[in-house]
Amino acid sequence: MTDSTANTPNDPAGPWAIPVRRPLPGEDKPRSTTSFPRKVWNLLVGIKDALALIFLLLFFVALFGLLAGRPNAGLPVSQGALLIELDGIVSEQPSEVDPLAALSGGAQLKEIRVRDVVHALEVAADDKRVTSVVLDLDRFLGGGQVSLAEIGAAVDKVRAKKKPVLAFATAYTTDSYQVAAHASEIWADGIGGVAIAGPGGSRLYYKGLMDRLGITAHIYRVGTFKSAVEPFLRTDQSPEAKEADLAYASVLWDNWLTDVKRARPAAKLDAFIADTAGAVRAAGNDLSKASVDAGLVDKVGSRMAFNRRVAEISGTADDSKPWEYNAIPLENWVAANPPSTSGSTIAVVPVVGEIVDGEAPSGVAGGETVAKHILDAATDGSVKAIVLRVDSPGGSVLASEEIRQALLAAKAKKLPIVVSMANVAASGGYWVSTPADRIFAEPETITGSIGVFGILPSFDQALAKIGVNADGIATTPLSGQPDVFGGVNDEFNALAQASVEDIYARFTGLVAKSRKQPIEKIRTIAEGRVWAGGTARQIGLVDQFGGLPDALKAAAKLAKVDGEFHAKYFEDEPSEFSKMLASWSGAEKETAALPRGWFGIAAMNRQLTERRLVQDLTMLTQAGSVQASCLDCRAYLPAVPRPGQAEAKGFFATMAFLLR
Repeated sequence: MTDSTANTPNDPAGPWAIPVRRPLPGEDKPRSTTSFPRKVWNLLVGIKDALALIFLLLFFVALFGLLAGRPNAGLPVSQGALLIELDGIVSEQPSEVDPLAALSGGAQLKEIRVRDVVHALEVAADDKRVTSVVLDLDRFLGGGQVSLAEIGAAVDKVRAKKKPVLAFATAYTTDSYQVAAHASEIWADGIGGVAIAGPGGSRLYYKGLMDRLGITAHIYRVGTFKSAVEPFLRTDQSPEAKEADLAYASVLWDNWLTDVKRARPAAKLDAFIADTAGAVRAAGNDLSKASVDAGLVDKVGSRMAFNRRVAEISGTADDSKPWEYNAIPLENWVAANPPSTSGSTIAVVPVVGEIVDGEAPSGVAGGETVAKHILDAATDGSVKAIVLRVDSPGGSVLASEEIRQALLAAKAKKLPIVVSMANVAASGGYWVSTPADRIFAEPETITGSIGVFGILPSFDQALAKIGVNADGIATTPLSGQPDVFGGVNDEFNALAQASVEDIYARFTGLVAKSRKQPIEKIRTIAEGRVWAGGTARQIGLVDQFGGLPDALKAAAKLAKVDGEFHAKYFEDEPSEFSKMLASWSGAEKETAALPRGWFGIAAMNRQLTERRLVQDLTMLTQAGSVQASCLDCRAYLPAVPRPGQAEAKGFFATMAFLLR
């Protein structure tokens, strides 16, 4: 007799399987012995394991992205054309990609570091691996005039070595043509050409709208020419502001014309600019032909024709594809040719973008961040001197003073301080320059704007229009002030104005002491007036003309450095993670979609104007502290969206916090 539960020879469980009793017909199945808390625990453990796997996967994907996203120091070809694609804008310090904006699908213009372009060209001039240089300006939206002149001068060094430099764009504007003019061959697409606008344009004034809405902007300022707040006080530009703007814009324009005419002496530049529409009509409404007739463009052709021309000079890897020339991308070339680190160390600390309180990422000059970089340089035993590279329209007075104090601490350690002004060094940008032993600027630099202001809005009239009124009690004249609902009283206005006047007196006093000039003279050239670099040198705000290399030489001389020296930058770099995030999230898709034709570029400039509108409104509602800022100067810098800024501090910051 055999046991029915025994394993059969064919049972895969084998002879040692545990017998399992099956329920008889009609008998209920046994209930699960697993308790509810146990089930919940198992669920949580499963979720934990799943999240761990997801995060592990993301980690390896991010690691791959970081490694793959870094420029490769290896060159794709042994010899070829150095390809410089200026898609977007050039800037002193590319800004950090905002992760939240990137994840939400926000777009950010690509920024190419000026010193990378200049260094790449200077190395290429003497390197046999580079047989030509290609300037792809098809999607170039420009940069500051000083930056463009530096790139142009670097192109001249390549041409001085008898190497061809070819530029291509569908349509050239004021900024892109300043760079292209230095090329040996300028190409334009048949549906494009050259259209030079020059500096100038209109600004928006909000006084009429604010009156209609019942919004009162309480402005506290010092300086006849402090036009940063005029859009909230007037419906048009004041005669004083118009005079100052025209003066420095005319200097910039004259310098632009001089630069381009020197690069292309045979071009009929003046006649073409004076009557571009007439020149186009004479060419049968063909802008590209009119550009050739005026000598501004050498050849008209498609990108494929241009590429074939480059291939004739620098060769192609595949003879069956003559439109694909041997190219060495800028990123690879920069990675393969790092700057020299031989000799003594001169620290370079950039002050780029708006000066704001607290810490800030690259592209914005956070007071704490820049001060820390200065102090790090001062405590670095290898540093012999400090060069402050300023490209800023100013901003918070408190942040500017924090940077100045750090420079004074460096001077106390017997380190020479030299300031190198780039495109703009105005208001707070000049405030931080006052401790310098020597100030360098270019004739195209915009500087000065020695004046301060504060701004706070109130909405009592707006509320009254909809039947809402404010009332309450006060134990002191400043109780509840500034009252955005009931109105700002005279006592608060007097206190705020006194605060601004005190800071203005400090500002002019700093300038008088640093420039060794009588305070009376400084007062006549201050009052918020903006000056071009050439005029600034004449009136004593600048010591001499020169770029960053000249400032480095002067710093080395002041530090009594014998022999070679090199620059060491103390700054925050955009993180590899933010670059990867921008690439993956599509935050750089705006660069790929940049316009190419003349109408497209005009439309893009409209979008940049809209960004300046946002900057205006942000200043009205979130200025937060007394400002040493030149709003007009921002028109001469690319209007790029910047990462979130640190919160302001001080008297006006407290008032702004109470208004939230």
